[in-house]
Amino acid sequence: MSAPDIRPTTEADLPAITAIYQQAVREGTATFELEPPDLTEMTRRYRALIDGGYPYFVAMLDGRVAGYAYAGAYRPRPAYRFTVENSIYLDPSFHRRGVGSMLLERLIAECETRGFRQMIAVIGDSANAGSIGVHTRCGFKMIGTHPSVGLKFGRWLDTVMMQRDLGEGARTVPGK
Repeated sequence: MSAPDIRPTTEADLPAITAIYQQAVREGTATFELEPPDLTEMTRRYRALIDGGYPYFVAMLDGRVAGYAYAGAYRPRPAYRFTVENSIYLDPSFHRRGVGSMLLERLIAECETRGFRQMIAVIGDSANAGSIGVHTRCGFKMIGTHPSVGLKFGRWLDTVMMQRDLGEGARTVPGK
């Protein structure tokens, strides 16, 4: 397999991103969203992240969007301004090929460049071994599980919380 080209997302990528996410909503438990958003909504979300100064990447492989990753605000209050939450979604035909790890590594590096200090992963479904493994390989530590907080496909689902330092992490206090 050739290495994917990981680059900043453009609006031209959004139809493929929308299709990947719609499938994740309809068939998976990585997201607790129940109704797949359309292209208009995904475009709104993309623009909000970019306008907010957050990174958003796609992995191109075999001429297709193999997956995407972005970081966004962990929480809206100002005290959380140095903490981001990550999201990664892959086209299922590209699972188990290292694309998720490469996207996450690029996202981590970019978040460090932008001065963020902590990254949180909120992983849908404690049975999501693939996502837990990708995050573990990229230096995340388990910080807890919220049992049975989501109801999807007629069953209760957990969320797994993982975290890693970015750059100096909490060893120093960033400038204003």
